[in-house]
Amino acid sequence: MQSSSTLFPVALLSAERRGDLSEDVYRIKAANSPDPSVELAVTRLGLADRPVAQGVPVILVHGSFSNRRFWYSPKGLGLGAHLARAGFDVWIPEMRGHGLSPRNRQWRTNRVADYAAFDLPVIGAFVRETSGQVPHWLGHSLGGITLVAALGGGHLDSASVASVALFGTQVSRRYWPLKLPPLEWGARLLLKRLAQLSGPRLKRGPEDEPIGLALEALRWHGLFGRFGVKGRDWWAGLTEVRVPLLAAAATADTQAPPWACRALFEQWGDTRKQFLRLGREDGFEAFGHVDMLISRAAQVQVWPLVERWFLEAQQLAGSVPTDCTVSDDCTGHEGVALPDTRLRYD
Repeated sequence: MQSSSTLFPVALLSAERRGDLSEDVYRIKAANSPDPSVELAVTRLGLADRPVAQGVPVILVHGSFSNRRFWYSPKGLGLGAHLARAGFDVWIPEMRGHGLSPRNRQWRTNRVADYAAFDLPVIGAFVRETSGQVPHWLGHSLGGITLVAALGGGHLDSASVASVALFGTQVSRRYWPLKLPPLEWGARLLLKRLAQLSGPRLKRGPEDEPIGLALEALRWHGLFGRFGVKGRDWWAGLTEVRVPLLAAAATADTQAPPWACRALFEQWGDTRKQFLRLGREDGFEAFGHVDMLISRAAQVQVWPLVERWFLEAQQLAGSVPTDCTVSDDCTGHEGVALPDTRLRYD
C-alpha cells in the first residue's frame, strides 16, 4: 500500500462516514524509536460534507487507561466531535497499545520519556505535513504530562506546536511515603513482578497501562527524583518554552489539584498564558478529573471555552515579536470566562 506520507510509512486503515462526520484512521510506522515495532494509530475527524479539511488543526492526546473514545463516542459525541463540527481539523492519536495502536514488542517498558521523545514529534510532523499548518495540542492528565515532557525536553517547540491546552495536568504533587527509600524499593520490587496495570480491574478506564509508566513515576517521586531523564530536567526546561498555554484545573479534582496545576502554569516560560479554574465559586459545576471534559455540564460550560481558546491562540501563535507583551487581564487569569487575548505591543 502506498504511504500517505513522504516522511515515513503511513497506511490509511479506514475512511468512514459517521453521521455528519468523516473518520479517517491512519497507522504510522516511523521506526524512529529504539523499538522499531512501534506503530501509532491516528484518527482524523472532519465534516463528511467537506471533502478537504481546511480548518485549524488540533491534536487531542488522551490520558492514562484511555483511548480515542475519550474524545468522541461511536455516536459522535465528545469534545473531538464538537471541535470538528466547529470547523477544526481534529486529530486523535492513540498511545502505544491503546485503541487501534498495537502493542509494541517492548510494550511492558514503555515510558512517558518514549512517548515524548519519539511518538509525539512523529504525530506532529504527520499532521503538519497533511494539513499544511502548525497544529494546536490539547492533553488531558497523562496526555498533558507527555506534552509537557516533550516541550520541556525540547522534542517539541514553537515550530511544531501553535499552542497548548492542558486539562488536569500536574507534576508537582508529592507522595511523601515514596521519599523513604525502603518504601520506594518495596514498591519497585512489587511492580517489577507485574507486566501491566489493568484499567478495567482498577476501574480507571478501558485500557491497560505498561508497568514501565509506574516505575518511571516512582523514580520521579523518589527521594532524589525529578521530572525528567538523565541529562535533561523537563521541569527546568519549561522556563524555555515559547508556546501559548491554557492550563485548566478542576476544584474537585483530587488527582490533579488546582494548586499543583497552577505550579506548572507558573513554571511555563511564555507569558501568553491563561489559568482556568473550574469550580462552583468560579461559576462552573464542581468538576472533577474526568467530567471536566466528559459530561453534559462540560459540553455547555467547558467545550465552548476550548473552542474559543484555539481560535484566539491561532492569532497569538506564529508571529509574536520578541518585545510584545500580553495584557494583564490575560496572564494568570482565574475566572469564569476567558478574557481578551489580543496582544499589546510596547
